[in-house]
Amino acid sequence: MFKRDKSLVSESKRELFSQGATRSVPRNDMKKFHSMSQFVLSAGPLKSTPTVKLSKTTHFEIEIFDAQTGKLICIVDKVMQTFTIHDVKQKFHQACPKWYPSRVGLQLEYGGAFLKDYITIQSVAASSIVTLYFTDLGPQVKWTTVFLTEYTGPLLIYLIFYLRTPYIYDIKESSRRLRHPVVHLACFCHCIHYIRYILETLFVHKVSAGHSPLKNLIKGCAFYWGFTTWIAYYINHPQYTPPSFGNRQITVSAINFLVCEAGNHFINVVLSHSKHTGNNACFPSPNCNPFTWILFLVSCPNYTYEIGSWISFTVMTQTLPVGVFTLLISIQMSLWAKKKHKIYLKKCNSYVFWKSAIIPFIL
Repeated sequence: MFKRDKSLVSESKRELFSQGATRSVPRNDMKKFHSMSQFVLSAGPLKSTPTVKLSKTTHFEIEIFDAQTGKLICIVDKVMQTFTIHDVKQKFHQACPKWYPSRVGLQLEYGGAFLKDYITIQSVAASSIVTLYFTDLGPQVKWTTVFLTEYTGPLLIYLIFYLRTPYIYDIKESSRRLRHPVVHLACFCHCIHYIRYILETLFVHKVSAGHSPLKNLIKGCAFYWGFTTWIAYYINHPQYTPPSFGNRQITVSAINFLVCEAGNHFINVVLSHSKHTGNNACFPSPNCNPFTWILFLVSCPNYTYEIGSWISFTVMTQTLPVGVFTLLISIQMSLWAKKKHKIYLKKCNSYVFWKSAIIPFIL
């Protein structure tokens, strides 16, 4: 009897203990939760694990490989994120003095486009180690030198044929025949054309600070100098035949030639003062000068005036060499104009889409 009562008491104690335990657990948990929440609130908001961003990299390491052989040429270290491709070329030149910066072509991948000098390393870097591929661009020449050489040659060559006729052609025939007035007018127009080119290169055009391969200079000189020799030889020849329609054809063509030359000059002045930056930039734009109003119709009026000058010179002299030269430069300038027209359509926000590239309403 005593044992049974004792067992009942122990069971009752267990029940009380279990009930007390179940009641005391929530209180302890509430205290712990309250203290934990106070700790979290005092510590501030939870912060996520910071991700590694490219802009956080302060220095880069540039590995430069030969694009042809795939061999490592050099490693340019301690490159700041603000460094440009031109700065990398300078450091590359210090490591390899035989390749000066204008001769160095750098690519992100073999066969890809060459990186412009103004591009920053940060914009092309995927990590702290950047791999570039080097290509030797060959001997380079400044653009100003290219233009002056290409334009000075035709000016001097034509004057040699014009002033030194007895030394080039038959002396007796040269002294026996008088020159037609169109020969003198052609020399004047030809000189005006290339003198304008030279002066605009020096004082008007914003010539790029970059360089051009020497082989391009040789090609340009061969083209301009060769055609000028052919043209000057025919026009200044003692047996040169004047135009079929006489003075009327010569006068109208000469006036049209001078108008196109003036228009070309004023367009180049407008282009040299145009702003190419800004969200609303639209290039080019006309002004109050009537010669610039053609900008309402075409994107490259300088090419339009240039072709007009040579067509006028062809009609004025009526010679085959001038006609062939005019045809070739017309094809080339039309291709250039189409490319520029597409660029203007993409970049200019307020560009007039019904404009033509070079010939109003046609091309």
